[in-house]
Amino acid sequence: MAQKPSIPKGTRDFGPEEMAKRNYIFNTIKDVYALYGFQQIETPAMETLQTLMGKYGEEGDKLLFKILNSGDYLSKISDEELHERNSLHLAASLCEKGLRYDLTVPFARYVVMHRDELQLPFKRYQIQSVWRADRPQKGRYREFYQCDADIVGSDSLLNEIELMQIVDTVFTQFGIKVQIKINNRKILAGIAEIIGEPDKIVDITVAIDKLDKIGLDHVNAELKANGISDEAIEKLQPIISLEGSNGAKLNVIAGVLQGSETGLKGIEEIKFILDTLQSTGLNNEIQLDLTLARGLNYYTGAIFEVKALDTSIGSITGGGRYDNLTGIFGMPGLSGVGISFGADRIYDVLNTLNLYPKEATNATQVLFINFGEKETTYCLPFVSQLRKAGIRTELFPDKAKMKKQMGYANAKHIPFVVLAGENEMNEGKLTLKDMQTGEQTLVTIEELTTTVLK
Repeated sequence: MAQKPSIPKGTRDFGPEEMAKRNYIFNTIKDVYALYGFQQIETPAMETLQTLMGKYGEEGDKLLFKILNSGDYLSKISDEELHERNSLHLAASLCEKGLRYDLTVPFARYVVMHRDELQLPFKRYQIQSVWRADRPQKGRYREFYQCDADIVGSDSLLNEIELMQIVDTVFTQFGIKVQIKINNRKILAGIAEIIGEPDKIVDITVAIDKLDKIGLDHVNAELKANGISDEAIEKLQPIISLEGSNGAKLNVIAGVLQGSETGLKGIEEIKFILDTLQSTGLNNEIQLDLTLARGLNYYTGAIFEVKALDTSIGSITGGGRYDNLTGIFGMPGLSGVGISFGADRIYDVLNTLNLYPKEATNATQVLFINFGEKETTYCLPFVSQLRKAGIRTELFPDKAKMKKQMGYANAKHIPFVVLAGENEMNEGKLTLKDMQTGEQTLVTIEELTTTVLK
């Protein structure tokens, strides 16, 4: 007996109903991006490892899926190298490409390669899958979609404000209540400076970014394991435990960071963003969270993260300002800021809260029953007419038993069924059955069209 096929852990198949829901997510986000003037691009699924490595920190590099070189990839490897079993060294020799980890680094590469074709500031959006060699768990997959929007070529904080408005608009349309968390990497750099560990900024941000997941005691243990002094850890405690309104937090942290020019610059930026957003009237709460760090190394200014309030699924959107990313590819001085919607987690939230609108998952609207060749010939012009009116219509392909055809309509949640037999053909009409109420009405094609479109 043949072995039953399977798919890799952390990946999923999506059936028709699931795809209808996913397309609702993608189309909603696309429409909002377009509303704000963003243009769509796509980049290859794989990039050179030279493009990807070193952009996500040490932990991120470990999660890159690497692709074996084609052909006889062992021909240039010596027996000694194979005997050593040094996986990192072998991977560097055997793999020149990897699957993209996110959409931001490929976008930075795209900007540098196409710099002469772009009108700056360049506002792009990109909706494609990414891959991470992570441990699969609820809400975390090895293959998943991101829905990114970035603005490059402008230092203005109005870009950050616009991205927060996009986040608010998207989740308002989805009906998901969220909390938008915001911080600034300059504030975090200032904190590292004030507690006497300016060279440990990466270790500090990676550790405190895990506060929600592992708790304060484990964060402190990780900080100590990374060589941060007990005195510095003690100074950090009141800062990462700070509570109160956004204004109160800003006042306290401004006092703490008086000796840090970088930290005060971060406070100035956050205050401008929060004050301006207050005047725009967001539907969702925006909260200053001094523990928010966003573990990726390329962020340099404002950082954002979004969490759904009515379910325990983690971050569903994130992003921030990056001033140096394109400099890695030989184009210094080009600032950018972006956000990424986690489509797969949004999918799970909408499922959990049952927030999909009915029309998002209803595909076919009308099914014509097949009574035979003569009846089919009569119905085909009406099928075409309904489709021209924008009504999603099917004609059952086989002359099957009525029970089977009605079962097909019920299984696909088709709201209307059309029957046309001898009587209908003699009158030039159709019988329309409402599958929800069971009511049947003899109608003209014009009346049928009006009823369905309502």
